[in-house]
Amino acid sequence: MALLAVDDALQRMLADVEPVSGEACSLMSCRGRVLAENIAAPLSVPPEDNSAMDGYALRVADLAEGRALPVSQRIAAGAAPAPLMPGTAARIFTGATIPPGADCVVAQEDCEATGEAVEIRTVPRVGQHIRRAGQDIQRGQQILAAGQRLSPADLGLLASLGIADVPVARRLRVALMSTGDELREPGEVLALGQIYNSNRPMLAALLEAQGHEVLDLGIVGDTAEATAAALAEGRDKADVVISSGGVSVGEEDHVKAQLEKLGRLQLWKLAIKPGKPLAYGRLGTVPFFGLPGNPVSSFVTYSVLVRPYLLRMQGCTEDQPVQQRAVADFDWPRPGSRQEYLRARVEWRQGRPMLTLHPQQSSGALSSVAWCNALAIVPIGATVARGEELDYIPMEALLH
Repeated sequence: MALLAVDDALQRMLADVEPVSGEACSLMSCRGRVLAENIAAPLSVPPEDNSAMDGYALRVADLAEGRALPVSQRIAAGAAPAPLMPGTAARIFTGATIPPGADCVVAQEDCEATGEAVEIRTVPRVGQHIRRAGQDIQRGQQILAAGQRLSPADLGLLASLGIADVPVARRLRVALMSTGDELREPGEVLALGQIYNSNRPMLAALLEAQGHEVLDLGIVGDTAEATAAALAEGRDKADVVISSGGVSVGEEDHVKAQLEKLGRLQLWKLAIKPGKPLAYGRLGTVPFFGLPGNPVSSFVTYSVLVRPYLLRMQGCTEDQPVQQRAVADFDWPRPGSRQEYLRARVEWRQGRPMLTLHPQQSSGALSSVAWCNALAIVPIGATVARGEELDYIPMEALLH
């Protein structure tokens, strides 16, 4: 079977996505959630004309015969002003509503208070220092679009409109399993031939950072029966099932075979490095991803293929991170038959971003992932010479 190119695999997976339903979420709890509906402003912001400065609200025409005006009222933010009496000024503070009849605000540093009057030391213009109603947002204006992930700024925007409950895609419940008799959990004592399970906490953290609920199925032994039981449990309890390990073709690799018995295998073996043995299919209607057991392979395949899929399930329109470009500070002279994701660090030198490689690019060297801040992309059949520009994915774009 020919290896499937990464972009082709991703497009086939995304075309297979079935979006989940929406739900209402409290404003204070929906950071990072995917908006399920367009949001239109129920009111204008600001709702009334208000002052952009501490100072005095007045009519420009009232200064025609002199620059001293009696102060007829004091208006603080949140207070309802009375109409401005002709020939007077109102002491006003930033954010306070402009009184009916006033057409400008003079900053307090351009005025001098003298008892119950104020002397205006400048010539104001109509509209000066007034923030008009609807200057930021007009009532009925679409302010946020369905499919975007809500940022802290978005939450502030929603709050400014008085929106307390937000329509978002519901959280995904993701069943996570690790396969392998050699695996032990951190804190346990290792025997000869055993290793600690690094994929479980890493993948769980990636999923939770994306806002998903993790159903931990633990470590699954290398038997067909244990694998089938775990897959069936995930199918029955979760929206998505993810395993790490057991998707190769060895005698102790049971995931692919049991997937084909319980459901269907749709993709397998991609032209990606690290991470060639990746299985995608369905357990009934539940999507399944079988990631490689090597930790770097598991991280890369999750980041490049699974993360966009899960976002698309929630209706996210920006499901893939924007790639950036930097100058390679290394040589990669051997063309490969798979698209490679090299662990690299972007550093600014002499006014431009430079990519430096971690010295260890093995699929088992998780230290390279902890060290890097970028995945440098080398396409199939490409070579890289020092000084050439190269696409990369910023790590920060993958970690939330």
